[in-house]
Amino acid sequence: MAKALITDVTGLSLTPQERAFLREADPWGFILFKRNVGTPEQVRALVESMREAVERADAPVLIDQEGGRVQRLGPPHWPSYPPGAHYGHIYDRDPEEGLAAARLGARLIASDLASLGITVDCLPIADVPISEADPVIGNRAYGTTAAKVAAIGGAVAEGLMASGVLPVLKHLPGHGRATADSHHRLPVVSTDRAMLESTDFAAFRPLAKLPMGMTAHVVFSAIDPVAPATTSVTMVREVIRGFIGFDGLLMSDDLSMNALSGTLAERARATLAAGCDLVLHCNGSLAERGEVADACPPLAGDARRRADAALRIRRDPAPFDIAAAREEFAAMSANA
Repeated sequence: MAKALITDVTGLSLTPQERAFLREADPWGFILFKRNVGTPEQVRALVESMREAVERADAPVLIDQEGGRVQRLGPPHWPSYPPGAHYGHIYDRDPEEGLAAARLGARLIASDLASLGITVDCLPIADVPISEADPVIGNRAYGTTAAKVAAIGGAVAEGLMASGVLPVLKHLPGHGRATADSHHRLPVVSTDRAMLESTDFAAFRPLAKLPMGMTAHVVFSAIDPVAPATTSVTMVREVIRGFIGFDGLLMSDDLSMNALSGTLAERARATLAAGCDLVLHCNGSLAERGEVADACPPLAGDARRRADAALRIRRDPAPFDIAAAREEFAAMSANA
C-alpha cells in the first residue's frame, strides 16, 4: 500500500539508486521541478519510469505550473503563461471575461500537462495578499479581496479538471499576510481571528469542495501561537477542516523549507499527527528522502478514503481544440 508521501527525483531520468528507493518507499505520488524538465519526450519517459518503479500506472504526478514566476514547463517546448494577477486585471474590466480567461488559461495548462502524463497541478492559489506582506505571493495572487480570489480560483480549478488534471488548493488557510518567505524562515501572522475569518480564510471557503489542498507553513498566533498550520492540530481541525470546511486530500508544503523545525523525520511525523494526509518532501538528498519515507506510514483510514476520492473525480478530457483556444486566450489577454 502506498505511503503518505509525495517525493521528487534529482534529474532528467532516474538513477539506479532512485529507482531502488522508489520501489522500496512506494510513495503515493511524485512532484516534478525544472531540473526534471528537458523535452516532452524526456518528461514522458521520466513520468513513466517513476510509475514503473512503484508498479502503479495511476500514481499521481504533480507539478507547480501556475504561470508567471512559477512554471516548471516553458519555452521552447511549452508556452509561457501569465501570473494569477493577469486574470484579476481582466476581471476588474469585465468579471465574466476574467473568469472565462482564467478557466481557459488553466485548461490550456492542463492540456500541456496531460500530454506528458502529469495528472496534478498545484493550483489554484487562494491567498489574499496585503501590501505589507512578503512578495513571495505577490502577483501570483488573483486579487486582494476574498470574493474575487475565490471566484477566479474556482474558474482555474474548473479549467484544470476539464482537461483531466486535479487541482491543489493552496496555501491553506492563507499565506497572504505572511511578512516572510516560508522557504527561508517561519512567518508569524498576529491578525485577530475575526479578521482572518472574514478575509484570508474566507477566500478558501467557496473552494472547500476541491479534491486536494496544500497547507501553509505560517503561524497564526491568535489561534495557535506556536505551531505553523502544517503541524498544528488546532489549525487543521478548527480552521482548515472546521471553519473552511475542506474535506479533500490535504498535503503539506515542502518539508525541507526553513519555516519548519526539527529533523525531517520529526517534521513528517508532526505533519501527519496534525491531521495532514500526505507529506511533501523535495529538494533533499537520497538519504534525506529515506529519512522522510521511513517516518511515513501507509495511507489508511480517512486519508486513504480522501486519496481514493480525489483520484476518482479525475475525468477524461472533453474534445478541445487547443489551437483555437490559444488564439482565443491571446485575444482575451491582449488588453489585460
